[in-house]
Amino acid sequence: MYSFLFYFLLEVFGLMFLILSFAVISIYILLMILSALEMRDYLRKNRFADYGDIITSPIAPGVSILAPAFNEGMTIVQNAQSLLSLHYGKFEVIIINDGSKDDTLEKLIESFELEKTNFAYFPEIETKPVRGIYRSKNMSFRRLVVIDKENGGKADALNTGINVANMEILACIDVDCILSSDSISRMVRPFMEETNRSVIAVGGVIGIANNCDVKDGTVTQYRVPETMLGKYQVIEYFRAFLMGRMAWSRINGLMLISGAFGFFKTDLVRKVGGYFPKTVGEDMELVVRMRRYMEEAKIPYKLGFVPDPLCWTEVPENAAILSRQRNRWMRGTIETLQLHQAMRLNPKYGILGMISYPFWAIFEKSAPILETAGLLYTLILLVTGDFSAIYFFALLALMYLLSLLVSAFSVLYEQVAFNNYKDKKDLRKLIWMIIIEPFTVHPKIVWWGLKGHIDFIKGKGGWGSMIRTGFKKAEDKKNIQTQATTS
Repeated sequence: MYSFLFYFLLEVFGLMFLILSFAVISIYILLMILSALEMRDYLRKNRFADYGDIITSPIAPGVSILAPAFNEGMTIVQNAQSLLSLHYGKFEVIIINDGSKDDTLEKLIESFELEKTNFAYFPEIETKPVRGIYRSKNMSFRRLVVIDKENGGKADALNTGINVANMEILACIDVDCILSSDSISRMVRPFMEETNRSVIAVGGVIGIANNCDVKDGTVTQYRVPETMLGKYQVIEYFRAFLMGRMAWSRINGLMLISGAFGFFKTDLVRKVGGYFPKTVGEDMELVVRMRRYMEEAKIPYKLGFVPDPLCWTEVPENAAILSRQRNRWMRGTIETLQLHQAMRLNPKYGILGMISYPFWAIFEKSAPILETAGLLYTLILLVTGDFSAIYFFALLALMYLLSLLVSAFSVLYEQVAFNNYKDKKDLRKLIWMIIIEPFTVHPKIVWWGLKGHIDFIKGKGGWGSMIRTGFKKAEDKKNIQTQATTS
């Protein structure tokens, strides 16, 4: 009896994994097609676009740039200067000093001639106490507002900035990101184009600046990072932004806008209560909550996506730091899906509930568990003698070729649309990384995702430390990376 049940379960699991494998193949081929169509349409539409008209247009929306800062004393002045030099007619820069323990605030006060004001602060969204709001005595820095507050985390800091913001659009960024000079005008354009529905948020592409040349706040020379993890993340970001989010944008199914670079309608963000400080995935949770509000209110809306490389950031090239980041991303995904599980397979929420939510639940949240279960299932088959080498290696080869195809097409999209990596050596490095990634880096990503599940079950919170080394070439980072490993 037990033997029959055991083999019956093996057959059931085998059928389940077979169906799942072909579902993965079908879905990713569909995403490739949708992203290619969206990229084609975007390039056609923007071929003759003049973004200078948006900069000077009197009807262009004002933008409040919110940049939380915690212990950023080494680079805060340069970062603030870069934000203030953006090309746009109507914007303000709000830097939120989130209880820094270094000299972040002192450097801002000294460099920008700041003085404490009697700003009437009425917190529409509850936050940690504000200790002071500063403006500059120098009219050259009239766009700059600096908020000093008690430490409450990134979400709490952004909510403080939302309470102070005066413009129609919120641009929420990481303070250490590099923005292109025309980034605001390109990101506000989708808000101005739609007439029959409201654009509630717009996401942009995040580029990797590791090992690139940066001058005056602009990436002047693209290079692929020297480390394996750095090269992997270049490909991963291509897949995520130029393929994944382009495809989801075409069917209005986006559930995530990167917290490092996202634009949001100010009135709607305030209406839904701002960022939720009790999750480590506050960027995804806010987008889902905004979408849920619009679906329940039955208001036509859209999430926009701009595939131009407008923002660059430093990614971790050290395994210890990257593992903490991926652990946090997984915990944030789980928290968001649990908070909004009422949408799961609920036709009331349209594409969001019937397509986006199940996809994220199965192929994002549960992917590490399913891959591990598939490995254990294979080992059980080997032990019981029911292992079919032909079936196993055929399926393995099929999934490997799919991985190559998706990654290769994402690199192709970047080359066709933007061609930033002009050195053939860089392309050869990326192609080699595509070939070896499934056997080298991917197992680590799966393990870090599993750790995220385990830590979520244990109730572990927090972000974990993220050591920044600055936008330097790889050879200049070795000492810092070594310190990070032992921390």
